[in-house]
Amino acid sequence: RSDPDFYTSHEALLLGYEQAMTRVDSTTGDWYATSGHMLWIGDRTRQLDHAHVEYFRGIKNPIGLKCGPSLKTDELLKLIDVLNPDNEAGRLTLIGRFGHEKIGEHLPAMVRAVKREGRNVVWSCDPMHGNTITSNSGYKTRPFDRILSEVRSFFAVHAAEGTHAGGVHLEMTGQNVTECLGGARAITDEDLNNRYHTACDPRLNAEQSIDMAFLIADLLKQGRAGKATPLPAAAGL
Repeated sequence: RSDPDFYTSHEALLLGYEQAMTRVDSTTGDWYATSGHMLWIGDRTRQLDHAHVEYFRGIKNPIGLKCGPSLKTDELLKLIDVLNPDNEAGRLTLIGRFGHEKIGEHLPAMVRAVKREGRNVVWSCDPMHGNTITSNSGYKTRPFDRILSEVRSFFAVHAAEGTHAGGVHLEMTGQNVTECLGGARAITDEDLNNRYHTACDPRLNAEQSIDMAFLIADLLKQGRAGKATPLPAAAGL
């Protein structure tokens, strides 16, 4: 049996590292970042006249762009034209990270503008980074219900606009950690200290990840949010 394909992706935050890992394809003359198959620009480093956009403009990898609440629609269209001037399908993924309360305010206008201008992009949802809070006990955490809410809104917006919800960007682990609030075991602020193992961002644990998988499968099956059937009690939703 053949081995499965395996692809890697990360934020290209440290340009010195990325530059050291950049190579030219001897058959085409194109430049590629070899640190991963797909790299993305973070929401804090996506300025049009800054080095991250300039670097990404020069590599041929499929690339991503994080889109947060501070990104204006006209700026997004300019970024798309710089990063994907040939309007190549599959080249650019837009990864929304608005937060559950702001996605309805920002995403529809972006989707309409990109659709109106005929730009070829893949739309993805990052429901983790826009829903990060500091708990009363001082831990960096993410409420599971807010993560679910942003995913539901993402599918609902694309259903309403007649566009395709192309992916979901999650941070998770198969371990039984206590880093995100809520879920099937109703992790509380007091529980976070039990198994808070992350060195950086709080992750969904195994049960919460399965809950999320049930939700996404249901949304895909139903075709649009709002028509989704209730999930079984075992899914913890």
